[in-house]
Amino acid sequence: MSDEELAGWLARNIKGLREARGATQAQLAKLAGIPRATWAHLESGASNPTLAVLHRVASALQVTLEELVARPRASARHFPRESLPVRQRGAGLLRKLLPDPLPGMEFDRLELPPRVRITGVPHTPGTREYLACESGQLALVASGERFVLQAGDVVVFRGDQKHSYENPGDRTAVGYSVVLLTPSLA
Repeated sequence: MSDEELAGWLARNIKGLREARGATQAQLAKLAGIPRATWAHLESGASNPTLAVLHRVASALQVTLEELVARPRASARHFPRESLPVRQRGAGLLRKLLPDPLPGMEFDRLELPPRVRITGVPHTPGTREYLACESGQLALVASGERFVLQAGDVVVFRGDQKHSYENPGDRTAVGYSVVLLTPSLA
């Protein structure tokens, strides 16, 4: 790969990521702590940035350094179901909905056979969790309260407390968990 190719990839990646976020050069330059002119040079391919500048840009865009300099991706990519991470919890199944992590968020699809209960893991203090029932019936127990969800129902609760998910019904239940994490203070 030539220097020109790398600069072109970097320019296309930065511009594409910025546009995908609906942000201006000025907004992201400010977030990265660099001059807007520097950002413009990066997007033009006329720049030879330092590692520190690349790190700031990657942080502002919430991507890895590797993603900034990699060959630009196609505008869409298919991820077969089997390629997404799956966790087995007893008879319950938790599948990640997104192939790439989003900082501060978790998205899971829960699949619980009839009469199965799994225990949730409390998250960092201040975390909020959203549980949506797609099909069947889901029961959530959080700090001693029990909520029974039918298809289409959503419950919001503090994800930093003890909680469990259960399928009290006679058919497989499917739900979605969205967790908004708070940064740990450590």
